Amino acid sequence: MYDAFCSDCKRETEVVSDHSAGDTVCTECGLVLESHSIDETSEWRTFANESADNDPVRVGGPSNPLLTDGGLSTVIAKSNGTSGEFLSSSLGRWQNRGSNPDRGLIMAFKTIATMSDRLGLVATIKDRANEIYKRVEDQKSSRGRNQDALLAACLYIACRQEGKSRTVKEICSVANGATKKEIGRAKEYIVKQLGLENGQSVEMGIIHAGEFMRRFCSNLGMNNQAVKAAQESVKKSEEFDIRRSPISIAAAVIYIITQLSDDKKPLKEIPVATGVAEGTIRNSYKDLYPHVSKIIPSWYAKEEDLKNLCCP
Repeated sequence: MYDAFCSDCKRETEVVSDHSAGDTVCTECGLVLESHSIDETSEWRTFANESADNDPVRVGGPSNPLLTDGGLSTVIAKSNGTSGEFLSSSLGRWQNRGSNPDRGLIMAFKTIATMSDRLGLVATIKDRANEIYKRVEDQKSSRGRNQDALLAACLYIACRQEGKSRTVKEICSVANGATKKEIGRAKEYIVKQLGLENGQSVEMGIIHAGEFMRRFCSNLGMNNQAVKAAQESVKKSEEFDIRRSPISIAAAVIYIITQLSDDKKPLKEIPVATGVAEGTIRNSYKDLYPHVSKIIPSWYAKEEDLKNLCCP
């Protein structure tokens, strides 16, 4: 799924691609935005070593400008077509003797790709994280630092710069054991190093509460109408001087929306879906409550419904 402009809804909506029919469909109104699109992916699937000598792949891997040889180096394989422990081959022994200057980068890029896949991030964010790591690595000053935290911090910064922010807790869940504190330190180190490289501060991008709404609402299983109301509410809340983090505001808005819906959610479920502590949500709710009549869309809740909200 990804966002695209729908001509019927007159705004950016979430769309889904039906690869069997070649259609791109709006998830809100059902309009087919594009039909008979060309699928540029491979027309086969290869399962491990099942293909034996009958491998249908006709081309090599994509080039990578971040690697010295563009990622197009040759790997000598076994006679059955698989790569791995080929020390019995004389050519394999010669290849092992030669040092690959990009070996560390390749392993780091694989780790970033794995974390990106587990978080469901798009390729542009993964590529941005690879670029950030390559710039830090080129300075030769990261030796001795926690590599997992460094890679996770690169991914966190890339998400921020691409406007698809993830919480540190979400990044930490895929960071191979790196703690939030270690990722935070690694992030500060990367920002400092990139700033020294450019001679100016690094643009991190502003976190907006709306960036978390669809994902948090999905975790709670909220319907489309409630999600739409939550998105409008959190956007309206930016007009007021509410001195809370965007994630806390998003969690509090979700709690208010669920209390106004037929499918009410207890407060203890909100921290599980958002990663925000229950006490933080209560305090954010307390700050939002005086503005609730101006924040919540009138089409979603009437004045009487707002009066029935519990007073903080």
